[in-house]
Amino acid sequence: MSEPSRASRVVVIAGAGGPTGRAVAARLAARGDTVVGAGRHAADGVVAADLTDLEAVRELARQVDREHGGADGVVHLVGGWRGGKTFADTDLADWDALHEQIIRTLQNVSLAFEPQLRRSDAARFAIVSAKAAQEPTQGGAAYAAAKAAAEAWTLALADSLRGTPGAATILVVKALVNDQMRAASPERAFPGFTDVTDLAEAVAGLWDRPAGDINGTRWDLTT
Repeated sequence: MSEPSRASRVVVIAGAGGPTGRAVAARLAARGDTVVGAGRHAADGVVAADLTDLEAVRELARQVDREHGGADGVVHLVGGWRGGKTFADTDLADWDALHEQIIRTLQNVSLAFEPQLRRSDAARFAIVSAKAAQEPTQGGAAYAAAKAAAEAWTLALADSLRGTPGAATILVVKALVNDQMRAASPERAFPGFTDVTDLAEAVAGLWDRPAGDINGTRWDLTT
């Protein structure tokens, strides 16, 4: 049974094809929201879109506007990790890949949907960042730098939403875990990891908090 919701929102999930995207989509759908999933490959509930291509993302935004009247929320879940054991091991090809996956997709999605978010009566934008952005390790220099850049970009978006009913929020985890990961490594405890269902709860909860309380903030899900 769907849970009662104060208002049904149109929420776009960028990077919707994996376990995290599916968990967030299911939680929002349970609230009665309309979820538009976008990912590299088309799948059940996921529209194929090259999120590294700004024009492709703008076309997705136009489609959302035509079919749903605009987005009330965008959740950016595109990520990935690359790194080595030591600082000297750092391969700058890792930075190039992470820049494309994490930063470029975030830039494209936020630029394409910002006008719709500004006109929504309760817009929410969220990214998933990592503790590494504030506490980088030598082997994860490229990853930490990419996450830090993503946070800075999101804070700039938050500034653009200031004075509107909208908010942009950074959700911070150590790492994410799902049932498939636990089944594949039953001996692991995954200490400090955030379950994707808990992340989904946090995303849904963004609409239950006043925009002024969460805009431009980092919400630590590791505590």
